[in-house]
Amino acid sequence: MKQTDQTLLEQLRITEFEIEQRKQLFELEPRDEMLLRAAGHLVESHLEELVTRFYELQTSTPEIALLIGDADTLQRLRNAQRRYVIDLFSGVYDLEYVNNRLRIGLVHKRIGVEPKLYLAAVQSLKTLLSAQVCELIPDIEVRGHTLLALDKLVMFDVALVFETYIRSLVAEIETSRNKSEQYARSLEEKVVIRTRQLEELSRTDPLTGLLNRRYLDETLTRVLRSAQRRHEKVTLVYLDIDDFKQINDSQGHQQGDEVLRRLGEVINRITRVEDGSFRYGGDEFCIVLPNCDRKQAEGVFLIRLSEELATALPGVTLSVGCSETGPDDFMPPEELLGKADQCMYEMKQRHRMDLAAGPSKLADKTDEKASEEQPVVGR
Repeated sequence: MKQTDQTLLEQLRITEFEIEQRKQLFELEPRDEMLLRAAGHLVESHLEELVTRFYELQTSTPEIALLIGDADTLQRLRNAQRRYVIDLFSGVYDLEYVNNRLRIGLVHKRIGVEPKLYLAAVQSLKTLLSAQVCELIPDIEVRGHTLLALDKLVMFDVALVFETYIRSLVAEIETSRNKSEQYARSLEEKVVIRTRQLEELSRTDPLTGLLNRRYLDETLTRVLRSAQRRHEKVTLVYLDIDDFKQINDSQGHQQGDEVLRRLGEVINRITRVEDGSFRYGGDEFCIVLPNCDRKQAEGVFLIRLSEELATALPGVTLSVGCSETGPDDFMPPEELLGKADQCMYEMKQRHRMDLAAGPSKLADKTDEKASEEQPVVGR
């Protein structure tokens, strides 16, 4: 249940039995209630004078005058004070009486009355009431018992007021603590997200969006260890853009960057979730294919790469090298990488020789490749 759906009595679990126990703690007996009720008729006849004097004393304190603020507020407080004094001498101190006292504590806390100011005001009111009781009750014994009863009831009231006052302070502390914890959690989440972003930036090539060379060794080592446990093959594909320097020289470095970016998009689009795609450096790229042999890489991956490349970058060709390891014996990461690099280099050399041989030679090569079952990327 929400707090706003409960009375202060319900929130503090104060029952009639609890009230009787509190009266016993303060030694507030039926005789005291009777004496206060009897004195009430006398006090009410001088109530206006008492309230006026009380607020003269209160407004003489700058801090209290600042809290009151204006004449309308002062008038509302005067009315409330009249009711307070009447209740004080009613002789009936039941659940309704207690709930009203609890609300006083809550109101004083909300408007910012410090405990010292509240206690000073209580002392001031008790002094004025005691003076009136002494003046209005001639019988010394009755007067003494009435003053003692008044003292007990005022302490009874103060305990109730401070219970809600302190409870309100504790609630504020709880709220502040929850906000602080929530803020701390928010900061922790932001730190985690930012750390993850920084990690991504540290291992990602900003131009192509692929992983960078620094992360290749770590990934390749992890994939090979996993493949050993699962008894699977791993294939490494090494790509290099043909005549990339000529693209930069003839079309500008901006166009060269655009070629790299688009190639990165193509690679990222056709690779599987478990594959690792890297810009190795310059115009060189590496793709780590777990649970894949060389034949599958050349027959599936490179065919799709060739098709996508023809659409995204018409006229751009690649030299490709593939190296395979596993499932029984596994090459070290650097050896697997070196072997794929060597295969790529051999293909690039053939490409250069074909260009040097002239158009007729290229036409013959084209006819030969058309008759082969496995296509060559970009050729």
